[in-house]
Amino acid sequence: MTLNPATAETGLPIRLLHDRVLVKQEAAEGERRSSAGLVIPATASVGTRLSWATAVGVGPHVRAIQVGDRVLFDPDERSEVELHGEAYVLLRERDVHAVAASRVEPDATGLYL
Repeated sequence: MTLNPATAETGLPIRLLHDRVLVKQEAAEGERRSSAGLVIPATASVGTRLSWATAVGVGPHVRAIQVGDRVLFDPDERSEVELHGEAYVLLRERDVHAVAASRVEPDATGLYL
């Protein structure tokens, strides 16, 4: 029996199919601080606020995301799953708005988000 490389790295008992991406959110949604230090309550919202997460598993048809990449997604369009007592979010690759990868080529123009 061969293990999915993502399963072997993360130790999660799951094999992702098609274009699915399993991510772990970096911080709980809640109060946050402005750059001036003002506390912004979780109930205050101006438009849609996107969330950052780290990809912990990718399906075989995912082309632009690798395990370990930070991805930007809409938290309203997500499916949550619990594995080994940890909460994860399951997304389709098309639901990811941007990837903030540290692997930028030396002569590249840069990463524009």
